[in-house]
Amino acid sequence: MKAGKSRARSSAAKGQSGAQDVDRYLARVPEPARSALKRVRATIRSVVPSDCTEGISYGIPAFRYKGRALVGFAAFTNHCSLFPMGSSAIVAFKDELKDFQTSKGTIRFTVERPLPAALLKKVVKARVAQNNEKNSKAAGRA
Repeated sequence: MKAGKSRARSSAAKGQSGAQDVDRYLARVPEPARSALKRVRATIRSVVPSDCTEGISYGIPAFRYKGRALVGFAAFTNHCSLFPMGSSAIVAFKDELKDFQTSKGTIRFTVERPLPAALLKKVVKARVAQNNEKNSKAAGRA
């Protein structure tokens, strides 16, 4: 009997496949929300570490860093959302987010009133720092 091909992928291959999944998600989003989410994605990509991966998590585009969820984003009928995967970033930037509707884990924005790129970068950088801190603490316990 012939040995079957391994389905295992390197992390680089997983990242590429994940990015293609995000591309497919964005292709299904109607304009003008698609363009808004493409800007969000480009802004996130501009600040995340190079070993960050993209993919679909819980049905939405998301970035992972060091094995942990970093941020996600999605389009809905009347708004778009950024999901900082927890409430700490929302609390940390509550003054800057006062003009946006927020909940425990969501920042909502519209095409007409997008999240400012500088604020989005701050949120993502804060999440990267949080993931680094969590991984450092986990390594210290091991």
